[in-house]
Amino acid sequence: MVGGSLAGLLAAHVLTAHADRVTVVERDRYPEGPVPRAGVPQSRHPHVLLEAGQLALEELLPGFLGELRAAGAPRVGMPEDMVQWQNGRWFTRLPATTHLYTGSRAQLEQLVRRRVLADPAITVAEGTDAVGLLGDASRVRGVLLRDRGAAPDARPRPVEADLVVDASGRGTKAPRWLADLGAEAPPEEVIDTGLAYASRVYRDTTGTLGGHALGINIVPNPAQPYGAVVLPLEDGTHIATMSGLRGDEPPTDEEEFTAYAKKLPHPLVHRWLRDSEPLTPVRGFGRTSNVRRRYDLPGRRPAGFLATGDALCTFNPIYGQGMAVAALNAVALRDALADPRRTPSTARVQRALLAASRQAWDISAGADKKMPGVLGNALTVTAADRLAGPYLRRVQDRYPGDPVIGPAFRSVLTLTAPLTSVFAPKVVRAVLFGPAPRTPAEPPMTA
Repeated sequence: MVGGSLAGLLAAHVLTAHADRVTVVERDRYPEGPVPRAGVPQSRHPHVLLEAGQLALEELLPGFLGELRAAGAPRVGMPEDMVQWQNGRWFTRLPATTHLYTGSRAQLEQLVRRRVLADPAITVAEGTDAVGLLGDASRVRGVLLRDRGAAPDARPRPVEADLVVDASGRGTKAPRWLADLGAEAPPEEVIDTGLAYASRVYRDTTGTLGGHALGINIVPNPAQPYGAVVLPLEDGTHIATMSGLRGDEPPTDEEEFTAYAKKLPHPLVHRWLRDSEPLTPVRGFGRTSNVRRRYDLPGRRPAGFLATGDALCTFNPIYGQGMAVAALNAVALRDALADPRRTPSTARVQRALLAASRQAWDISAGADKKMPGVLGNALTVTAADRLAGPYLRRVQDRYPGDPVIGPAFRSVLTLTAPLTSVFAPKVVRAVLFGPAPRTPAEPPMTA
């Protein structure tokens, strides 16, 4: 297992049902507690665990959600607990139909790590870099490892394996390693808005959040490209993030960060930042392109190698899908390996992993295609996009206040129901024939 973050840990857990020994190769050294680490550069920024990810984690690690709640991870009901603006409207804070966990990435990963690494079949090579693959164009037979910090010309040590899984994340080098074996690297689909974001942790000294409202979310769109989110963390603090597109990224200077919030369509977030107590420096992040590596397409690719998590398909983090998809990939791996009807060939299992990420890709890439200044090689608008586009725009315009459309669309966005859910008869009637719902004119600070 190349990579010991969330996707790698969950895949390792699944593989223990099929292997005597699973080795996780991790370039970092794990901290003792829930502390951000260098190998997860987004870990100091907000993370949400969508409902599909919650269900998948509970399925893989029974009792996990109870552990998450016991650790204090905030559970935020949507739309009831969130003050949200999108497409020119404030959401009506109707009773929640789905919930998000908004605790830190470091906390969630530490809980997963504790559960998974308790299995004696799993060993971890910490402080170790994978630098290549063993094998040839027909089959991968292991990895080449080097201690982190060793001289660049130090000879790597070979470690043989029946299966190598790449869970090394957005910065994976596996396509190059495969080419070095004489195999074909996967074609990559890229959609890049140039979005960047910056985050800072605060203590809410205004009394705005924590009672009647747990968070704030300003969702960008093509006409209004600035975004902001303020979410509760497990220690009672809040993390605030602002985002902007290429050429107008949020600054990491502390005063400029607060001033940047004036670009948002309402002064709510700016006032909150100005009046709350900052606890950390401002930290930025800019690698937000959607990238899908198409290992499923025809090509000369070896058996014995799989990619999962961000190494397979990575999304604009603004949509909060990454942790959920990592868990869904692990469920797909488990099901593909255990399927009694089919031999679990490398190609078949890899297709199952990609399929588990398809809806998240359709949401993230589909939305980003419409943003101004977007770049990439996967920007083609399909006939299906053109056909469904007007209807889905009507869905998005109405779901902030409609009690029928809202739950259906949220179930799609949280990956618990397919896109076809918004074409159910009662939803279609509400979208096409129902009255336009009234929504609040100002931020609804109470449900």
